[in-house]
Amino acid sequence: MKIKNLLIIVVVLLFTGCTHLNLFGPDKEGWRNSQKNEFLAILKTDKYMSICNQNELYKNVKMSKNSQLMSKLLIAYVNNLENSCIDIEHFNTIQHSKKAQKIETYFDTNQKKIDVNAIMMKLKAGQRIEQILQPYIPTTPQFRALIHKYNAIKSSKENKKPLKIIRLNIERAKLMPIDIGTHYALINVPEFKIHIVEEGNTTMKFPVIVGQRDMQTPIFSECLKYVEINPQWNVPDSIMRKSYIPKIKNNPGWVKAKGMELHKESYDLRSPKVNPASVDWSKYPKDGKGEIPYKLIQIPSRKNGLGRVKFIFPNKHAVYMHDTQDKSLFKKKIRTFSHGCIRLGKPKALLNHITTNYSTKTLPTVENWYKSTKTKHLILSKNLLVHTVYFTAFIDEAGALKFFPDVYGFDKSQRLNF
Repeated sequence: MKIKNLLIIVVVLLFTGCTHLNLFGPDKEGWRNSQKNEFLAILKTDKYMSICNQNELYKNVKMSKNSQLMSKLLIAYVNNLENSCIDIEHFNTIQHSKKAQKIETYFDTNQKKIDVNAIMMKLKAGQRIEQILQPYIPTTPQFRALIHKYNAIKSSKENKKPLKIIRLNIERAKLMPIDIGTHYALINVPEFKIHIVEEGNTTMKFPVIVGQRDMQTPIFSECLKYVEINPQWNVPDSIMRKSYIPKIKNNPGWVKAKGMELHKESYDLRSPKVNPASVDWSKYPKDGKGEIPYKLIQIPSRKNGLGRVKFIFPNKHAVYMHDTQDKSLFKKKIRTFSHGCIRLGKPKALLNHITTNYSTKTLPTVENWYKSTKTKHLILSKNLLVHTVYFTAFIDEAGALKFFPDVYGFDKSQRLNF
């Protein structure tokens, strides 16, 4: 009798058009009740910190459970998860104004266009909301660790003042590439440290020196390709104009005294050498632009400004990691002294680690290269990504929350969109 009554109720519902109750599958928008409930549960705690500027829409969804509104919120949530809740347009405007003030600055925000159709197809195919969100969830451990710390402080009696800066750094975690790799070097600029992370474990950590406030280390990601042992330093035109041409004008002998050579048009040491005293340097003013037809090279030696080794991850910024002659600067608390490159506190230790774990060469072979003054190249046989990042709130390997100085002013220029 009970089964018969149930069948009668179902038939009545079908013929009266009450299919919005979603008893047998997706509604016209593609939502199943299980998906709605799952999404609402995620939104209730804002599990991935991505409601952001959609609070009004969330209130309407929570009250009405309207499928069209829920679809709109799902797309917005994915967009905020993928592209962050930082006001990127405002940030780019400030970055542009800094460049107009001759400040070299770059922060890759990895903005991507969301494929709405692909998301809705997954929804209609019955995928769980967690499955739909998965490709957009940052893989950097800082994302979940900072969210956990944020929620812990918010629900405790602790001082709530740090919440704003923690939240901003959660958004910075979203700006990193989705796939950060299983083996990578993380250079946290405000911390002045490099972390070598392999299979989730920090295997090395030591101090670094980063770019000056007006010649900032760019924030971006690339793959380490090779290590140059006993490198020559090819001085970029921008550094020549800003720092070295005034010195050469005052004293052409400065070039030789610094172990440098001036060559015509090429960084190849086989190209024609030029006498610095024969050049009219007034044609290349400090604030000028364009290529200089003379290239300044510091030849490989034990006194080379790059030290004995540099680590190359090819990029449009022409920055890399390298050794340095001035070891005393590592004693400073705020280490913004370079022209944008990353100077390493333990370059030899990193060289040995990469030789052993990321190349086909033996340590004795590379040690012989190192002891000579000849330039050699150690090619990597395995991937090691390099991420320069900007976390002023950071969870360390022991799970402790650390705060670092806003040396480049990004805490001020990156405002949240809610």
